[in-house]
Amino acid sequence: MCLKRNIVFSKYHSLLLEKLVIIPTYNELENIPLILEAIFSLNLNYHVLVVDDNSPDRTADKVQTLKVHYPEQLFLLKREGKLGLGTAYIEGFKWAIKNRYEFIFEMDADFSHNPNELEQLYNACKYENNDVAIGSRYVPGGKIENWPLDRHIYSKGGAFYTRLITFMPVKDPTAGFICYRKKVLEAINFNEIKFIGYAFQIEMKFVAWKLGFKLKEVPIVFIDRKTGVSKMSKRILKEGVLGVLMIQLKSLSGNYRKRIKTVSNHSFSSPVLTESNS
Repeated sequence: MCLKRNIVFSKYHSLLLEKLVIIPTYNELENIPLILEAIFSLNLNYHVLVVDDNSPDRTADKVQTLKVHYPEQLFLLKREGKLGLGTAYIEGFKWAIKNRYEFIFEMDADFSHNPNELEQLYNACKYENNDVAIGSRYVPGGKIENWPLDRHIYSKGGAFYTRLITFMPVKDPTAGFICYRKKVLEAINFNEIKFIGYAFQIEMKFVAWKLGFKLKEVPIVFIDRKTGVSKMSKRILKEGVLGVLMIQLKSLSGNYRKRIKTVSNHSFSSPVLTESNS
């Protein structure tokens, strides 16, 4: 009887910690309560980890107050300052692995990624035997709404440039709406991921591809943010251009696969749903 109860509990616990959405924030006070409500109202067992870079608009304080309403679904990592998108996601990945989530999602707070499309990414990994599902603007069925012409040119040009340099079979390499199987993140040596902006998104996909994982692009509708300020900058664009070259040059070294593959497996013996507020 005790054994049966333990098996039931184990299956329930595994289900409970199945899906984690990581949302990095910096000055997203207006958007964060709305995006959290949209995700949790799906009633599809998504948990959310907000990684906030000490937003001056007190986004983290707002998340802290919302935890009262979602005590077992909402978690917060508050960092000391604006340290970049890439490092925010890596901290979130480590937290997700530590707590043994099976499917880990990247998502923006500004509704450019539609919460209703989370399940498409999940299904592509869970039921279609893919390791990474990429919410893509540039496969049939995908599209962008409310972008000016120059953004379209930069984005499509950047995607073409990335494929030309890296040979990676991904039509939307800078996409930031993604689902990873835990085993993918466990396999990556995060110390070798060097970029923090658009090039971070490219490098993560490139590394997963080089390690032999199966990537699939899932069509999504990308909608430009309606509130808040875009984080796009000339520095981020420059990182994207130069970063692609650096990523490919690094991959040509003889020990590249050995360097990008972790030896520690990032493993932890038991889940520890703890948070850092430093």
